[in-house]
Amino acid sequence: MNKFFLLPCSLCVFSCCLLPGWADDAPLDIGSRRELFVDEYLAESLDNVRQVLNTPEHESAALLFDRPWEGRYCGYVTVLKDGDLYRMYYRGLPESGKDGSNNEVTCCAESKDGILWTRPELSLFTVRDQAVNNIVLADQAPYSHNFAPFLNSRPDASPDKRYLAMAGTSETGLSTFASPDGLHWRMLNPGVIRDGAFDSQNIAFWSEAEACYVCYFRTWSEGSFGGYRWISRSTSADFITWSVPEVMSAGTTPPEHMYTNQTIPYYRAPHIYISLAARFMPERRVVSEEDARRLGIEGDYFKDCSDNVLMTSRGGNSYDRTFMEGFIKPGIGLENWTSRTNYPAWGIVPIGETEMSFYIQHNYGQPTARVDRYSMRPDGFVSMRANYDGGTFATKPLLFSGTSLYLNFSTSAAGSIRVALLRADGTPFDGYGEDKCEEIIGNMLDRPVKWEAGSDISSLAGTPLRLRFHMKDADLYAIQFR
Repeated sequence: MNKFFLLPCSLCVFSCCLLPGWADDAPLDIGSRRELFVDEYLAESLDNVRQVLNTPEHESAALLFDRPWEGRYCGYVTVLKDGDLYRMYYRGLPESGKDGSNNEVTCCAESKDGILWTRPELSLFTVRDQAVNNIVLADQAPYSHNFAPFLNSRPDASPDKRYLAMAGTSETGLSTFASPDGLHWRMLNPGVIRDGAFDSQNIAFWSEAEACYVCYFRTWSEGSFGGYRWISRSTSADFITWSVPEVMSAGTTPPEHMYTNQTIPYYRAPHIYISLAARFMPERRVVSEEDARRLGIEGDYFKDCSDNVLMTSRGGNSYDRTFMEGFIKPGIGLENWTSRTNYPAWGIVPIGETEMSFYIQHNYGQPTARVDRYSMRPDGFVSMRANYDGGTFATKPLLFSGTSLYLNFSTSAAGSIRVALLRADGTPFDGYGEDKCEEIIGNMLDRPVKWEAGSDISSLAGTPLRLRFHMKDADLYAIQFR
């Protein structure tokens, strides 16, 4: 991973000028893909523009884990959107014990909007003398410990494998499951991946970009549960035979414990994988024993703290950690500083057209254990930001397909963005300089850029060019040619 700078702050700042001979570099062929600024892939030269990690909004509690078969040790949450229906899966566990016991069950909640959640009344398993409940898997130790479903988006997927899942421990390896409806599950193949620790939420998905199934799972940096909790990856063409696991690289960044990785193709740009990873800080203690008892914590679930971080990948065995800082920091109150709280669910889902949500566990190990919803604008993880004095940034050389350039952006009332299309020598194409660009003002997810000649730039499709943005009191979240 080539890093511009390693800075101990949440702003990555670059300042340089266009370099002679940039046309000699092979241009990035971005076609008509939406491109976010979550990594260092696209931007090259910045002057008074900063790459900023943005902060989500805390909305409200989504689900309290208050049923007799749920409880304070619920965990490893998955949220997905299936058409008009949202589904949430999670481990139910009222009391602590050995991982993978039959005390653990897999539960399901549902929502019509991703905001208000209910439990379907199912009668698939009788648990704790309750015949009607929301349990979709029980009495199959150890698989309810970390059962992680996903929607099988492979184009030729059979209807009886519309949902797939991974689950297992170091004793069993990761086994695969299938369901036609997300409620009735059967095992497909036991122990398809065995070289790993798996003592976490191990997730898989069909990758449109890589045209295969991908699984990200728990390994340890020194093996045999030694060193740091980390992540390895394996791929499969058929969900049966898996490649030899590869340890994920994070470049030159310092090692940290990542308890869960939650790597997922971003739904608006599936070639970019977003990882909202749970960062675990063992024995970094905030809560006293007295305060722990006041919070109703059992055992030692107060001697560590956790938050989460944003990592990204474009496939292969590499994460980009442009931002080392916490993405969602623990909130006010000691209840937010206990062991294994602040863990993100696996899943980033749209809520209407102008909002996306993800879900964070709070108060793990406490009687008030729950999962909360957080929101951001679509593509809003990171932005290129200029202050009131203004600044510029330029992209690397690129090729595009399509007829127009669209921006996801916001400005202040006084702010603006203008765009120039540059030749290899750094001069604008005729009619496409900043002075010919219509001033862009407002807050929009999908606004075409217009020059005096209009927004149609199809004559430049397939021609190497560079974009240069002149910005004032503005944020730019994403671009797309189409």
